[in-house]
Amino acid sequence: MFKRKAYERLLAWKEESAGASAMLVEGARRVGKSTTVKEFARAEYDSYVIIDFSLATDDFKQAFLDLRTDLDGFFLYLSAAYGVTLVPRKSLVVFDEVQLFPPAREFIKHLVMDGRYDYVETGSLISIKQNVKDILIPSEEESFRMHPMDFEEFLWAMGEDALANLIRSSFERGAGLPADIHRKASRLWREYMLVGGMPQAVDAYLPGRDMAAADHAKRLVLKLYRDDIEKYGGLAAKRIKAVFDSIPGQLSKHEKKLVYTQVERGSRSRDFMTAFSWLKEAATVNLCTLSEDPSLGLALSEDDTTVKCYLADTGLLSTMAFSSTADGMPEVYRRVLLGDAAVNEGMLAENAVAQQLVASGHELYFYAQASKEAAERMEIDFLTVSPFPDAAMKPRVSPIEVKSGKRYTLVSLGKFRQKFGRRVGVEYVLHDRPLEIDGNRHLLPLYMSFCL
Repeated sequence: MFKRKAYERLLAWKEESAGASAMLVEGARRVGKSTTVKEFARAEYDSYVIIDFSLATDDFKQAFLDLRTDLDGFFLYLSAAYGVTLVPRKSLVVFDEVQLFPPAREFIKHLVMDGRYDYVETGSLISIKQNVKDILIPSEEESFRMHPMDFEEFLWAMGEDALANLIRSSFERGAGLPADIHRKASRLWREYMLVGGMPQAVDAYLPGRDMAAADHAKRLVLKLYRDDIEKYGGLAAKRIKAVFDSIPGQLSKHEKKLVYTQVERGSRSRDFMTAFSWLKEAATVNLCTLSEDPSLGLALSEDDTTVKCYLADTGLLSTMAFSSTADGMPEVYRRVLLGDAAVNEGMLAENAVAQQLVASGHELYFYAQASKEAAERMEIDFLTVSPFPDAAMKPRVSPIEVKSGKRYTLVSLGKFRQKFGRRVGVEYVLHDRPLEIDGNRHLLPLYMSFCL
């Protein structure tokens, strides 16, 4: 099993909650939710029961319903059905794929109040209408969203724990890595942009650094996602699929805002609200929204009709954009791995940075100002809010620019600070070069983006 940050989240919940709440681990299909929870159950409890509702029989579900008012009988039934002795305060009950049997989620309220055991749920598409219809969402339920591996987790999977620690230390100290280590980290970042963070793809890639095997695994995941759209998308399924399939084309443009008419002729933003909501709930995309007047509350001025739509996993994007169904590795992959300056990596790099920011807990916002006058035009790829040393660590808006090429300008950053003045804190430039700090402008190698 791969080392995942979600495990630490579960461990913290166990210690802090002490049985006072259940934990729901939600996220896209195949990001490793069930695997992580099963390892957590095995390592942290004396005994455990994992009820996988994708395998549960109709008889089991009926018994589950019949015994909801008899908790003693319910626990005896679980112990007998799974051959496990449950020990009060030392055992865990897991409802795996709980979206497939919503009454189990509602039952959490009574189980937590009973207090005998701990409870974890896992689920995908957990809040779409058909999965919450006619049930009461328990207030005793905490939740967090699990994402594909970020670059730090990818390094752990590659056996590069020491390098991951060194990168984070370098970021915190504001000191660059030695040239040979920088080159190694950059090479692994390029691998990550192509393989991505889906555990299935990483597992396929690791034994022989086999990019074709990783691609095969990613195509299976993409098929699963498209099948889910057909199955659960309802009347909006056609439009949801159109948005999903348009992402590589939209991100390959210089201006990456989604243009609705290029997805569907004659359409308007309001026609896509259901599709965006569904894809966001499915956790297969990361939506980046325009903040029209950036301040500490970025959401206060958001324009949710102007969005950039990134895939939740950059490895899936590379397969959608570049890979055919052939067994060989696409030529563009080789060029990316070799750091060929002629290859435009902007789409992958920006998507990968978005993935790191989301994994670190940031909501995604960007800023853009259109004008007929070139001097007034600007666009900032991402905005975050972070403590600013020059303001006694009070929070300020941090603009982030992603630069994949060797040559670039930073005109927009200057315009942004000039326009918003004291609202602006540290400026970040993520580029394919070593770390450099120039006053309040921090130029960081792309592989440090998981530290932000």
